Amino acid sequence: MDIKQAAKKAAELISNSHKTLVLTGAGISTESGIPDYRSKDTGLWGKYDPAAKASVTALMNDPVDFYNFNIPRWTEYTHCKPNIAHRVLAQMEKAGLIRGIITQNIDGLHIKAGSEMVWEVHGHLRTCHCMKCGESYDFTELTRQYNDGINPPRCENCDGLLRPDVVLFGDSMSRDYFQAQSELIDCQLLLVVGSSLQVYPVADMPYRAEKLIIVNKEPTPCDDRAEIVVNDSIGKFFTELAEALEL
Repeated sequence: MDIKQAAKKAAELISNSHKTLVLTGAGISTESGIPDYRSKDTGLWGKYDPAAKASVTALMNDPVDFYNFNIPRWTEYTHCKPNIAHRVLAQMEKAGLIRGIITQNIDGLHIKAGSEMVWEVHGHLRTCHCMKCGESYDFTELTRQYNDGINPPRCENCDGLLRPDVVLFGDSMSRDYFQAQSELIDCQLLLVVGSSLQVYPVADMPYRAEKLIIVNKEPTPCDDRAEIVVNDSIGKFFTELAEALEL
């Protein structure tokens, strides 16, 4: 099945579904210039141990190294723009074709694209907070202090350590994760986009949907359960899908 045929079949499934949700991972943002985490040879966690670079333990044990590794990367994310896939999903929500988007990404690109119902299960890069007193700040406070040579960034009120509002390895899952779990209870169709489905507990989510469509550059553990599997450019697929849905 070529990508045009896959898009047409996907459009039929989406149009006939009474409740469709979308689950997105890092692969949807690669065409916006954000590298993914687990692709063979190019994934970030193939080069670095996530427990040593992006965990609560890493933050607490060596906050200077934690921020030296993460802030330059996160800053790049905040400058990226939504691509065709993000924009088509926003159009699909406005057209009533999807209920909302569950995303593993912290880049905020779905919201920038105009999507309104988004569950950011791993948090986001819009805010940060003090680990001592709980005071909340805009994420730019982290980058401002870091760029001014203050590492690690500190709370203005109590000098406590600031941390981003993202789910690090070793953290409990976010409120959005549990809300997304509830949404999946009566999900007839789940469109999985750009996720390797290797990171738990999110990797369990596809098993809660009645039907699956999977669009990912590489195979996933759930491919054998899917109605449609597309291992091709996500941007090309969504260009075809938008045409098939007459968006």
